[in-house]
Amino acid sequence: MQPVSIGLLGLGTVGAEVARLVEDRNGPFATRAGREVVLKKVAVRDRLKSRGLALPIDVLSTDPIAVAADPAVDIVVELMGGIEPARTAVLAALEAGKDVVTANKALLAEHGAELFAAARRSGRAVAFEGAVGGGIPIINTIGVGLAANRFKAMAAILNGTCNFILSSMARSGLSYAEALRQAQRLGYAEADPTLDVDGTDTAHKLAILAQLAFGASVTTSMIPKQGIDTLQSADIQYAAELGYTVKLLAVARDHGDAGLELRVAPRLVRKGSPLAEVSGPDNAIRTVGDPVGSTLISGQGAGAGPTASAVLGDLIDVIVGRAALTARSLALWPEAAPPPRLCSPKDVRGRAYLRFSIADRPGVLGSIAQVLGRHNVSIASVIQHDPGEDDQPDAPVPLVMMTHVASEADLDAALDAIDRLLVVSPPSVRLGVED
Repeated sequence: MQPVSIGLLGLGTVGAEVARLVEDRNGPFATRAGREVVLKKVAVRDRLKSRGLALPIDVLSTDPIAVAADPAVDIVVELMGGIEPARTAVLAALEAGKDVVTANKALLAEHGAELFAAARRSGRAVAFEGAVGGGIPIINTIGVGLAANRFKAMAAILNGTCNFILSSMARSGLSYAEALRQAQRLGYAEADPTLDVDGTDTAHKLAILAQLAFGASVTTSMIPKQGIDTLQSADIQYAAELGYTVKLLAVARDHGDAGLELRVAPRLVRKGSPLAEVSGPDNAIRTVGDPVGSTLISGQGAGAGPTASAVLGDLIDVIVGRAALTARSLALWPEAAPPPRLCSPKDVRGRAYLRFSIADRPGVLGSIAQVLGRHNVSIASVIQHDPGEDDQPDAPVPLVMMTHVASEADLDAALDAIDRLLVVSPPSVRLGVED
């Protein structure tokens, strides 16, 4: 039987691990692929850079488009990341009649419809387990294992950098800046962590999961997002006092005729619940489906080993023929799909955590409670500590509230009115609660 020739685009942390495991002739990948697999071509930025891999120099190329279209390549594995030149290379591979394995969440989130249309025209498959959740097999779980379900809701921790930072802030009382520096020292955060901490990376992954679970073709710009880069340690501490921990969650809920709710934001999660216990750089996805009910899958969400595991699993599926069957049955990003019906965030109802900076004088709590009441927001609990003798006279003091269920529109209007009170130092803080 002829060997399978691989064109690998990108030889960074994950790409190098994939290359190492493909070249290991005695490893489980070689056994389960069922055929000899060879790295025919590898696209890199610098052919002379040392990577600790014994690859012949003539295997390396600085032209990913040429590698993708090379007639000697059977399957293209795209691990460059970003939109271009990855998009052009993947389209070139599909147009040349090659199956594609990718871990590129940004590319799928923004151009999934274009890529899958090209895959259908050529009769090829695009496999992407490594794009969401690293080593967690969430794509296969939703698309195959839970394929008989109608999904009602999803709440997920999809960014290991953010989860590590929030875990450190909760466990050690670090500020956001201190926790970020710790994450960078340990290799859990990039030198420029913007796409992680502002919620963009999580929104990319939620866009993919929304297509898979709910059939909603959305791009990142359609998902309201808030990151953790403005989160204060005081809110982590007050949440703990109330019995909660704070997690950056990707949330999707089907509200029926009202539409699909999608959002990325830090939210309070009750301690002891499965999502609350996911710490450090780990990821987790909780789904609610009919008839299965609630399920949770968790594990390492990033890194060379976990992501390479997912990529190689996809590669095996392509080689043995399973990926082609799955691609046809899932019919992802269909061309004739109507635009997704998304509900307005203002129509969503839920509980909220509120923190105000107020003047320490009689009647302030009553004034705030009156404003909340006028806007149909009911108070569930209040924290207001004694300011203590060491605090500066007339300095603002924190007032923390948990609300009962209210609409986002009412909460917006109430906070806008409260922040205009003379006894309040704006801006006030609001975080959603994931029950």
